Amino acid sequence: MSEPGREPLRIGLLGAARITERSLIDPARATGHRLVAVAARDRARAGAFAAGHGVERVAGSYAELVADPEIDVVYNPLANGLHGPWNLAALAAGKHVLSEKPSASNTQEATEVRQAAREAGTVFMEAFHYLFHPVTRRLHELLDSGELGALRHVEAMVAIAAPPDTDPRWSLPLAGGALMDLGCYSLHALRMLAPWAGGAPRLAGARGGERAGAPGVDEWLDADLEFPGGATGSARCHMAYDGLEMSIRIVGSRGEATAPNFVLPQLDDRIVVRTAEGERTERLGTRSSYTYQLEAFAAAVRDGAALPLDADDAVTTMALIDDCYRGAGFEPRPRTRS
Repeated sequence: MSEPGREPLRIGLLGAARITERSLIDPARATGHRLVAVAARDRARAGAFAAGHGVERVAGSYAELVADPEIDVVYNPLANGLHGPWNLAALAAGKHVLSEKPSASNTQEATEVRQAAREAGTVFMEAFHYLFHPVTRRLHELLDSGELGALRHVEAMVAIAAPPDTDPRWSLPLAGGALMDLGCYSLHALRMLAPWAGGAPRLAGARGGERAGAPGVDEWLDADLEFPGGATGSARCHMAYDGLEMSIRIVGSRGEATAPNFVLPQLDDRIVVRTAEGERTERLGTRSSYTYQLEAFAAAVRDGAALPLDADDAVTTMALIDDCYRGAGFEPRPRTRS
C-alpha cells in the first residue's frame, strides 16, 4: 500500500486497453495510488472499464483527460502511433507521463517528446518494466561480479502468437510491427549491457519478413549488434510465432546466464547460471515487474529519485529501432495524427 502520510499519485488512463489491468491497475491497487479517470474513443467502453476496474470516473475525451487538473500522471497505453501525439499533449499540459513503449513512431517524433519533457520539467518514462525486476537486476549483478567473465555474446528473443488481423499492431498507419511491439524489448535489453561491453551497441545487420496483407509491416525481424568491446548481440522478435518466448542469454568468457522470461518474470522468475563450477538455478520472485516499475516512477515523481529510463533513453532506443527497420529493408514507422 501507499506509505502512510504520503499522497497517492492521481493517475489518468488513456484508452481502455486490455494490457492496462496488468500493467497499471493492479500495480496501482497494490501500491495505493488513485485511478482518477479513464478516457476512450467509445465512452460506453470507458464506462464499462471504469466500473469493472474501480476507476473513479470517465473523462469525455483524451483531451479532457490530459487537461484535468485533478490528474498529475497520465498513463499512455494507446496504439503505438498514438504514443507520440498524446505524450506531447500530456507533457504540454504539465503532466508526468508513463508511456508504453516505444515513446513515439520514429526518431523525429521521439526527439520532439524529449524536448516537450524538458520544457515541462515533469517526469517522463517509457514503460520498460522488465528493467526494474530483480531478474534483470541479477543478470547485471552477475556481469558486475565477474562470475561470468568478460561479456562475449548476448541473444534476446521476444515472440508471441499472432494477434488477429484487425489488431492495430498490424497497422502501418498506427506504427505497428513486431519490432515496435516486441523487438524494442530485445534491443533495449542489449542496450542496457553497455556498461559491461565498452559502450553502446551499433547495428551490424538486420533481416525481416513482411506480414501477408499488411504492406510495410514486419511480422518478424532479427538484428545483429556489435559492442565497442568486441561482444556481439542478437535481438530477435516474431509476432506470429508458435507460442511464447521472451528469453535472454548472456555469454561471458567464464560462463553464461539465461533468463527464460525476462520480459514477464512474474511468469517465470528463473535465472540459470552455468560456469565451470556447475549449473544452478536462481529464483528472483514473482512479484510483478509492473509493480516494481510503478514504485520507481512514483519515487521519481514524489522525491526526484533517479530513474534508469528517461526521454533521452527513449530517443536512443527509437533511433536504433529506425536503424533496424532500414537495415531490414523497411521504412521507419510513419507519424500518426491523433
